[in-house]
Amino acid sequence: MTDMSNSKASLGRAIHAISGKWGWFVALGGGELVLGGIASANLMAASLASVAVMGATIAVAGVFQIVHAFSVHGLRGFLFWLLAGIVYAGAGAIILHDPLLASFTLSLAMCAFLVAAGVTRIWAGFHMRPAAGWRWIVAAGVVTFCVGVMLVAAWPAIGLWLLGAMLVVDLVFQGWGFIAFGLALRSRASRHSAEPATV
Repeated sequence: MTDMSNSKASLGRAIHAISGKWGWFVALGGGELVLGGIASANLMAASLASVAVMGATIAVAGVFQIVHAFSVHGLRGFLFWLLAGIVYAGAGAIILHDPLLASFTLSLAMCAFLVAAGVTRIWAGFHMRPAAGWRWIVAAGVVTFCVGVMLVAAWPAIGLWLLGAMLVVDLVFQGWGFIAFGLALRSRASRHSAEPATV
């Protein structure tokens, strides 16, 4: 009980510490909404840009792993990190070399993931019976599975815009989330400043 009280008090202090920075959260959310609007104007360009960023990130991670391999003691550890780095760097280079092909491939992988996730949720829901709410898990799994099947049926046409659409959705929801969080912090700071000081 004491640990829970301490954790709540620590959380309260952390929230109070950032209450004065609410404007930054609102500005960040507004920026993400603007970027989401720009990306929504051309989903194909947004898809290719997200794929390029992903490829660059993977390539850089591969280079770091290769460099790290030379600081590892032992042949087995060295070979593991070296091969992993080569695979990562190679995959990133392939994605950067042909982001259009990578966009098609990644969109198909995303569709397959949705189908697999839907099946997994349905299976998990049925195995949770008779616990309360198991039907909701099954229903969520059915929706996810159906969306995945529809996207697979629409592939490869969706390969040009699916990743861009997902980026737009993420930016918009995250943007509104930051704005709501910032405004909540402002409201909390206003209430705190309006409270009479205790002696």
